[in-house]
Amino acid sequence: MPIELKKIDASELIPIRHLVLRDGRPIETCIFEGDTLSSTIHFGLFFEHELIGVASLYSSKNKKLSNADQYQLRGMAILPKYQQKGFGRRLLEHCENQLKTQSNRLLWFHAREKAVPFYKKLGYTILGDFFIIESIGPHVVMYKNLSSE
Repeated sequence: MPIELKKIDASELIPIRHLVLRDGRPIETCIFEGDTLSSTIHFGLFFEHELIGVASLYSSKNKKLSNADQYQLRGMAILPKYQQKGFGRRLLEHCENQLKTQSNRLLWFHAREKAVPFYKKLGYTILGDFFIIESIGPHVVMYKNLSSE
């Protein structure tokens, strides 16, 4: 498959975040705090030169996890017609590999309830109980220690 994974600008990922994660809500809800920080990394997955998936990594610590080096995954989204075809896995593995090269040892995020099986299959662990993010739904914290791989 002609796939390209590369860093992109925050403005490039807003349309995909909006369509997949915030459909029907104002586009401003797709701009996350920290999007423009120099420590934030945005990745795009291109298939046949079309941007079909996005993910963002933020230097952010979860106080429930003891690792010093932590990044938070946010806004991971694959366009609907490309879902369940392995693109999400490729994007997530790319994010993990980028963090490994930077000596960051732990990746964590708030997983939507329906995405939990996907992340569990890729070695992520649930931390704590489900909680509700207003206007979005049930989520749970998940993490993976990248230094043990």
